Amino acid sequence: MKNVDYIIVGDGYAGLFFAHQLIKNNKSFVIYSEGRKSASQVSAGIINPVVLKKFTTFWKAQEQIDFLKNTLNEIESYTGRNYMINEPIHRIFHDENEQKLWLKKSENEELSGFLDKNFDHLKGVKNDFKTGKVNQSARLEVSGFFAGLFNYLRNNGQIEEEKFNYRQLDTNASSYKDYQFKNIVFCEGMGVKENPYFSEIAVNPNKGHHIKVKLSETIPEKVTIKKKHFLFPTDNGLYFYGGTYDREQLHHHVDDSAVEQLVNGLSEIYPYDFEVEEVNFGFRPTVKDRRPIIGRHDDFQNLYVFNGLGARGILNGCYFSRSLYLFIEENIPLHEEVSLNRFK
Repeated sequence: MKNVDYIIVGDGYAGLFFAHQLIKNNKSFVIYSEGRKSASQVSAGIINPVVLKKFTTFWKAQEQIDFLKNTLNEIESYTGRNYMINEPIHRIFHDENEQKLWLKKSENEELSGFLDKNFDHLKGVKNDFKTGKVNQSARLEVSGFFAGLFNYLRNNGQIEEEKFNYRQLDTNASSYKDYQFKNIVFCEGMGVKENPYFSEIAVNPNKGHHIKVKLSETIPEKVTIKKKHFLFPTDNGLYFYGGTYDREQLHHHVDDSAVEQLVNGLSEIYPYDFEVEEVNFGFRPTVKDRRPIIGRHDDFQNLYVFNGLGARGILNGCYFSRSLYLFIEENIPLHEEVSLNRFK
């Protein structure tokens, strides 16, 4: 029997950022990775402190941005790479009214550090009313982040690449197969619906598609362009464009209507020919109040859940991983806004 402080179930942003907290604090653990790409692994990796539809921000945005930067520096110390891509978002304005609203919002104390007052015109895309730059926005190099952390975990014997079997979990003995654990943290995204201990938590699937396209004419390389969706270069010569939001069509295959929506959206801003080379989709675990769900099981005091990261999985997963760690290890209460208990 192997003794570990933690078992983590799930290998998306929640699981890996919580694993980082354990690495940082010299805790022993094993993470169960089912081996199929999660919604996190097919995400755009956008790091954005602004709601670009309304030009507003959200709870703890600056704190989350700062914490993520520090965390990625810490991860670099053992993976050898920093996965932050410092290429800002440029939001294409629909008309002059949006320009005026942007400037007005930029005077707001909460937004002044994010909304750049100088507008830009980008070559290669339609932006008749120019673009507004979101300061402190960036992207995570998603494929590199997961590959780098998975390699580190494999090299240190901290990953089991198999599906977790709830029937083999002995809650009385705090054991699972060959592991004796102190705590177990479930970070399963929509997979939580199969979890007999936390299946009732209030997460709902939001299906997102994105396409990867080959462009016939070049566009600016060092920015992320946003109008209806995000457009940016990937590392293989293609461009990412997405993603959609769908709470209705939840089957596990590509929706032609979503692909059509993306093709039409890209055509609105890119006036040249392009070819769709790849289509991907995933199911984001979302919550009605748009905040994560973190907490302890009522009956089994060493079983925890970390879920509901939604479309801000990177920022939420990073920032609240520490909140969960401090809750478990130091009994520091969770914010009421993210606590599992808020639904009781």
